[in-house]
Amino acid sequence: MISKLFDRPVYLKEQKNLVREIAAVEDAIDYLEGWPERDRDLIHEAALRTCYMAHDGLKPLRAARDAIRSFAKKKGILAKEPAVKPWMIRPVGGSGRAAL
Repeated sequence: MISKLFDRPVYLKEQKNLVREIAAVEDAIDYLEGWPERDRDLIHEAALRTCYMAHDGLKPLRAARDAIRSFAKKKGILAKEPAVKPWMIRPVGGSGRAAL
């Protein structure tokens, strides 16, 4: 399957110091499919439907990006782009720690 990448990722807060990058429509669908059923609502349904339509080529990728971004903003989990990207960090020895 060919990944359908967004022009810019969307970042979502998952835990206190953990941010998830949503870089493609498949990432957005996976995230929305994993959303707890008890917390699903019309906003969730609309975002998921838009992402599936973009995946199937019925809507532009921009619509899917906007949908996941709007969903995250309404749920209070939209995060700013991190200042330090994962590719900017290199592992240090075998300690599992990273250094800039």
